[in-house]
Amino acid sequence: MGFLNLGPRGVAFLLCAWPTLAAPAKRAAWKHLQTTQYGDVTFGLGNQTYLANIQHPTAVLGGDCSAATTQQGSLVPFTVIFTEDEVVTGDYLKGVIASYLEGDDVFSEDFLEGLYIVHNGTSSKASLDSSALGYISGLAPKHLFLDTTYDGQYSTDVQVTYVAAPSGSNITAGPYAASISETSVAFGAVYRLYRDSHRDFLYGTYESNDGEGTFTPVEVFQSRFWDPMIPVPSRIYSWADSRPFAGYRVAIKDLFDIKGLITSGGSQAWAEIVEIANETAPSVQRIVDLGGVLVGKYKLAQFASGANPWEWQDEHYPFNPRGDGWLTCSASSSGGGCSVAAYDWLDFAIGSDTGSSMRRPAAVSGTYGNRPSQGLMTLNRVMPLGAATDTAGVFSRDAHAWVHFAKNWYVPEMCQDSNITGLTALEAPDSYGFPKRILYTEYLPLRNPAAEEVLQAFIKNLTAVFGMTVENFNMTAVVASTPDGVPKYRDLNNATSVLNSMTQYQEVGKPLMEAWADRYDGRFPPIDPARRPGWRQYNESYYTEELYTESLTVKRAAVDWFESEVLYSTPESCSESIMLWDIGTGGLPSYREQSMNNNPNDTSFLAVTPAGAGVSGASICPIYGCVDMTIPIGQVPYMSNVTFVEEMVPVTVSVIAKRGCDFMLWNMWEKLADEGVLKTIKTGRTAF
Repeated sequence: MGFLNLGPRGVAFLLCAWPTLAAPAKRAAWKHLQTTQYGDVTFGLGNQTYLANIQHPTAVLGGDCSAATTQQGSLVPFTVIFTEDEVVTGDYLKGVIASYLEGDDVFSEDFLEGLYIVHNGTSSKASLDSSALGYISGLAPKHLFLDTTYDGQYSTDVQVTYVAAPSGSNITAGPYAASISETSVAFGAVYRLYRDSHRDFLYGTYESNDGEGTFTPVEVFQSRFWDPMIPVPSRIYSWADSRPFAGYRVAIKDLFDIKGLITSGGSQAWAEIVEIANETAPSVQRIVDLGGVLVGKYKLAQFASGANPWEWQDEHYPFNPRGDGWLTCSASSSGGGCSVAAYDWLDFAIGSDTGSSMRRPAAVSGTYGNRPSQGLMTLNRVMPLGAATDTAGVFSRDAHAWVHFAKNWYVPEMCQDSNITGLTALEAPDSYGFPKRILYTEYLPLRNPAAEEVLQAFIKNLTAVFGMTVENFNMTAVVASTPDGVPKYRDLNNATSVLNSMTQYQEVGKPLMEAWADRYDGRFPPIDPARRPGWRQYNESYYTEELYTESLTVKRAAVDWFESEVLYSTPESCSESIMLWDIGTGGLPSYREQSMNNNPNDTSFLAVTPAGAGVSGASICPIYGCVDMTIPIGQVPYMSNVTFVEEMVPVTVSVIAKRGCDFMLWNMWEKLADEGVLKTIKTGRTAF
């Protein structure tokens, strides 16, 4: 289905037959539900719930509106249409409204209660012909507004009101909620409020439009369902926006600062002692600057820990839509992976990965997710775990969309300072120098034979498309056999532990404990068990700056060796080889209830290191700074312990390349998508 763009204000229509509009009498009445503490309004139209930003309307247009004035506090659902045509016809209006109905999940016929037609063509005068007037009469809107470009007296059953053209305003085509006074009309952006029925979010948010870049939380709750309500704006608003992320709806992990919102880190105690963020994290601000829409903060394992589902206390653990609905979402970025897997109305989710927090949620939700090369994205104004090992990634359902997002988000000016990573300045070329070899590691085969068949089919496609060869490779044995002076896994685990302990304790743990003790008579703060023992027993005399510097030195030596001996660049390839391994469950179900995972033949715990492996595979790139991406490649059946019928669980594979070769991998995924090897993932119970 294609769109024809007819101007800078987003007028578009589908090249297809338009649906028959319902009779005007069937339009649902506007129903006020509540006025929020921020001065905005939630309202009902039919079976849908909306939020209108009337505190900071998109546009306020002057004119003699006395004949159309509404009761103070009441709103009118309005539809705004832009046209470049000097003469507007009924067919044109039908086509535009048909495109709104077909292409947007926010707009409905109920917004035709009011109609505002704006001329944005080159002519200084415009008019409605008789077919347009007849069509409008058939719609029977309560209000018809025209800008002052339209001249003449129109014979129509609808009262015509003229208002100033929206010169210099941000108003675009689409649905609005209008407040009409005698001298002006104010158009407030509307958001459809979706239930977060899988409870993956902490709360929804929307841009306040205050001119200061502030965001407002949605404090709307339906007692019948217990779910947060997430606001999504009309996609029509962005149809004419040429920015690369225009209209993308993006969820944000609650480690990233967003101006006007609390950054909780998944802790109610931390949320109590900190101030509302007065600035948005640069990584998130870039998304906004490129046209992205931030719709909410999602749940995470507290302070980005690796806590299992049964260890969560402050938050109710999010639900995974896959299979029987009772599978794990994994740990830290869990709400992000599962929300992208659950909701068609959500396009992307931003998370962080220190030990596995992007890759494991991607694996169990059957979505695309990445741990980028160390240093590829700044983490300024992001709650740290380990400053030298933290990274920021993105979840997606579509390989092409994922690549598009990545190539516009991960740009050189957003890279992290090498003083933080302790590594060489990162170079990440947009390379088409593809690998020559596939290294099949000791973390394979997948435990479920049916899943391994899916993996082998994927490997066969890789070799066919890129002409690569496959070799068995044991990373543990290679590390054990390295000469003296090259750090072994024991030293690397110790160094990583130091790097992952010190920054968060100093910037989060210690300030929280001190503030809580001061506020509550010396008490220790109520936090989840994943962090409680480590923070209570933290030894500041042991964790010194000297130890931190020494740990950075150990990591740097390991990365330098890895990039010269294991995954290295050649004149032909950014990364001469790639490593395949499994960060997921081997194609077996892993449940949110601990006891359900006790059958090793039919279920799996997460974060299980295979016998003989020196470290968890998830630790390879945190140690060596490399890029690691999780790719959904299929699904296999399992007998559910919850629904007691056969369900489907996603099959994924994780792919490691040399640090700086992120775009090489993304170019591979795009080519595989073009070849039909990688698919767009569905939402809901099944990924494919």
